[in-house]
Amino acid sequence: MPGPKHIGIVACSAEGAALCYRTICIEGEQYLGEHAHPEISMHTMSLANYNACIYRNDWQGVAELMLVSAKKLASSGANFLICPDNTIHQAMQYFGDRSPLPWLHIAEIVADHAATRGFSCLGLTGTQWLTESDVYPDKLSAYGLKYMRPSGDQITRINQLIMDEFVKGKFGPHAVSYFQHVIELMKDKGCDAVVLGCTEIPLIMNDQNSPLPTLDSTRLLARAALRHAVADENSQIA
Repeated sequence: MPGPKHIGIVACSAEGAALCYRTICIEGEQYLGEHAHPEISMHTMSLANYNACIYRNDWQGVAELMLVSAKKLASSGANFLICPDNTIHQAMQYFGDRSPLPWLHIAEIVADHAATRGFSCLGLTGTQWLTESDVYPDKLSAYGLKYMRPSGDQITRINQLIMDEFVKGKFGPHAVSYFQHVIELMKDKGCDAVVLGCTEIPLIMNDQNSPLPTLDSTRLLARAALRHAVADENSQIA
């Protein structure tokens, strides 16, 4: 029987990538036995390089950085790729046919999970670039799901917390309180779940402290990668 597929992680920011990696390693034993998990390789370009492209709205440049990682992971033997960073998923449209390996798409995984759980209207949280993009709307709409973005001021504040604190490993109670406030407003406006659409947000928000059920994009991606890695090698990526 073939062994598990080799997972390649195209990382961007450290905290989200670390949580994704750790989840795969810890939860792998549910499929493979104690202490076992699929082979994993991770490559990370400097976050400063990504930010230089993002801040000038150069998504083609972001795509090129992702492809550098993708090619290195392919050469290391990875069978498929994941990216534990929601924001840079919007650069995937610029790959064309140049990716050496197939990818799991984080927003599609979240949308599928939300539909399976019977949610109908999702609040979006994440960086300004993510929440103002079509990364989630496109995938959610394909599943018949509605969505709601935060207000402009809320998007700005959330982005500040992510870029000035979360990606640097700084997580304070003020951030928890602010997210609770924003999510409560989304609940009042009809949302029945919230997408934690920055892979660092699950480090402060969860079902226990959120006014709405949470869709943890980081762990959902990690678990989807695990399922794909241990599936029959002839199965197709969803």
